[in-house]
Amino acid sequence: MPARLVQIAWSRETRATLDPGFEPLDNLANERPDWREYWPIRRFLMTQRLDEDVHLAFFSPRFGEKTGLDAATVRRFVDSSTSDVVGFSPFFDQMAFYRNCFVQAAHQHPGLGPVLREWLAALAPGLEMDTLVMDSGDTLFCNFFAARPAFWREWLGLGERLFGAAENRADPRAARLNALVTYGSQRAPAKVFVVERLASLLLVRQPGRYKVRTFNPMALPFSAPETVPYALRLQAMDALKQAWRASGHPQYLQAWQGMFEAIAREAGRSA
Repeated sequence: MPARLVQIAWSRETRATLDPGFEPLDNLANERPDWREYWPIRRFLMTQRLDEDVHLAFFSPRFGEKTGLDAATVRRFVDSSTSDVVGFSPFFDQMAFYRNCFVQAAHQHPGLGPVLREWLAALAPGLEMDTLVMDSGDTLFCNFFAARPAFWREWLGLGERLFGAAENRADPRAARLNALVTYGSQRAPAKVFVVERLASLLLVRQPGRYKVRTFNPMALPFSAPETVPYALRLQAMDALKQAWRASGHPQYLQAWQGMFEAIAREAGRSA
C-alpha cells in the first residue's frame, strides 16, 4: 500500500500553501500552539487506526520551503523503500559540523542544553551528549521523516513522557520544558526542540534496531548561505564521523575535531 504522507495546516493561510500531493491534516483550531507539531501528531496517533506495513509521515507547512522537495518526489522515494524509517532532513551542514544533533540544538538554542542533558539521561541512560557521535545517517531534523507504525508508537511513548512532565505543574521539570528559548528571531518552548530530536534519539539509543534510509542530505538546502562555501570540508567531516563509528580508530575523530575547530575559527565562532 502507498504511504500516508500527511501535511499539517495551522491556519487557513497555511492550508492554502499545502502541497496537494500530501494528505492534509486539519489543525486549524490549533488548541495548543505551544506544542507545535506534537499536538496534532499526538492526536492522530491516538485516534487513527494504522496499517503496520504502511509508512506514515507528518510534515509541517514549510516542508517544501525547507527541503525543495514536492510530494511526488517524496512519495516515489518512500514507496521504493523497505526501511523502517525514511528521512528527508535538510541542513547537512548542521549534521556534519556538530558532534551530534543534541549539541547542535544546545548551540543553536541558548538555554536548551541543560534540558537536553536532563532528558537524555531520562530517556537514554548511558548516552552522553558531549561524547555521542552522530552523522547524516541517523540525524532527523524538523520531524521530516516517514516511518512504520512500530517506530511511531515508540516515538509517541517518549513524547508522552515529556508531555506528562510538561503538563504537570507539580513536576520540577515542567518549568524547564516550558521555558522559552531562542529560535532564530523568535522564541519557543524548550520542549518543542526536545520533541524534534526524539526520532534521532530512537535511532542512536538502540543502533541497528530500525533500518533507515535517507534522501541524499547533500542534495537538500543547507541551513544558511554562509555555510555553503564550507561544503567540501563538511562532506569530509561527515565521512570522518562515519569512519570513526565504523572502525573506532581515534585518528578519524581527531581529524574531524581539527576540522571543526578550524571552521569555527574561520567563521568567528567559539569551538
